[in-house]
Amino acid sequence: MRLLTELSARSDAAYDNAHHSKLQGRLWGALDGTDYDDRHDADEPPGFCFSLIFPPYDMREGDQRWLLTASPDEELLTHIARDLKAHRELNVGEMSFTVEEVNALAPDVGEPGTRGTLESGTGVLVRIPPWQRENYGIEADHGDSATFWRPEYTMEPFRKQVVANLDRKHGLFAPEYLPGPSETGSELFDEYDLLKTYALPVDVTEGQRMTYVVSKWKLGYTVRDDDHRRHLNLALDCGIGERNALGFGFLNITERTRPGESELEGEDAFA
Repeated sequence: MRLLTELSARSDAAYDNAHHSKLQGRLWGALDGTDYDDRHDADEPPGFCFSLIFPPYDMREGDQRWLLTASPDEELLTHIARDLKAHRELNVGEMSFTVEEVNALAPDVGEPGTRGTLESGTGVLVRIPPWQRENYGIEADHGDSATFWRPEYTMEPFRKQVVANLDRKHGLFAPEYLPGPSETGSELFDEYDLLKTYALPVDVTEGQRMTYVVSKWKLGYTVRDDDHRRHLNLALDCGIGERNALGFGFLNITERTRPGESELEGEDAFA
């Protein structure tokens, strides 16, 4: 499930490509005083993810922009929606907006047999733990620090780390009697089309800036069964890879063709 928030620019502003932490602070602020506040400092996926404000261009006063926030937990999104409606000024660094509308959406990858594409609206952060580098034949010497995935490390560590991370989220947000992504013995995605890899300086916390190496993808899928559908929808709700509460790994459905439809009949599936 997700929220689509319509915004209106309060003044002219240059677009800030690294507003992850500022937007994260606004969303955590919306959860302040709720049962979800304890997740802020927990060493677990928080159960929500968000797009950056889009489209990503410099703006004039009155221009429209949008923000998507996703979670498998409807109550969490309800708290955020209430706060955005009650406090309609949204400031993200030098970018200042008024919240015009907040609407609920329920995207779904589709029933078994559906073919589609998920595209990462924000960079996907995948880090390889130091004790696994040798397993993947990675010779980079980063000491005890994790290694950011890069194309030269091949697709194997990327695929495995994405599935392992989604397994962790499945354990937190899905009934424990249901099989997780790694228990099916099948691939999560049919196709991995790498769009680009880039380094991005990010203010992780107040006064702490780190440079992350992230990647953007088009991920093709064919829904095999109800379990696979659930796993893909969990990826939509939580994001893939790490640091989702900083806005990394946010996915959108950009193509979807149901069983019996032709490619031309397939719909864009943002809802």
